[in-house]
Amino acid sequence: MKKPTILITNDDGVNAPGIRTLIGIMRKLGDVVVVAPDSPQSAQSHAITVSEPLRLKLIKDEDGYREFSCNGTPVDCVKLGTKIVLRKNPDLVVSGINHGSNASINVVYSGTMAAVIEASIDKIPAIGFSLNDYSHHAKFHHAEIFIKEIAQGVLLRGLPESVCLNVNIPKISNEEIKGIRVCRQAKGSWVEEFDERVDPRGRNYYWITGVFSNPDHQKGTDIHAMENNYIAVVPMSFDLTAHNAISYINKFDFVTETKTGFLIQNQKN
Repeated sequence: MKKPTILITNDDGVNAPGIRTLIGIMRKLGDVVVVAPDSPQSAQSHAITVSEPLRLKLIKDEDGYREFSCNGTPVDCVKLGTKIVLRKNPDLVVSGINHGSNASINVVYSGTMAAVIEASIDKIPAIGFSLNDYSHHAKFHHAEIFIKEIAQGVLLRGLPESVCLNVNIPKISNEEIKGIRVCRQAKGSWVEEFDERVDPRGRNYYWITGVFSNPDHQKGTDIHAMENNYIAVVPMSFDLTAHNAISYINKFDFVTETKTGFLIQNQKN
């Protein structure tokens, strides 16, 4: 049987230990193409590069495996990987393994997950993997069998159109991972502060700081799953419509001033 083609990227950079682990796992499942940033791109969210040229550097080319670095963002990497390197859609896009959690609100800022969402826009099955450990020397081996199982499941069954997966893995501990839970995103947020300083020329500058706050401790969330040593799998979509609010907003009477007076516009679907 023809091997599936798997495109790999991340936001920690092509040399990060997380992506090296992910490459090893995915090479057991299919032909692999890596297009990853040449430097860390964390918290870039869905940014794309429009003010300077994008460049690809070939790192390795062998049977069933090609690896490139890119001077762009994770989303740039997916676009170049599909449109330039492969010139077709792969069977699967995987991103990570991110050094740090992308559960709850973190997914909004994540370059790792932006790459996955970008793939889903093009109707490509895609998975983002993140480990709840920010250390460069984080250990991933306790999760390898689960990562392989999740990727195999998506390759075998596919995903609903425009749906991707956000997978968050607990940090290694003395307790074995209990399993996998399909969850919703917890309603957490960052409580931010700014460390204000003055440079030698007397100009103010700021370092963003903060702590993560999660009042949503209900069972069934990604945070709750990881706190109980389960891998959290959250199905996601790029459709940001608040569908449950459409009927409420339709009750508004919107008034627009025209040349002939005022026109009430409230067209209900």
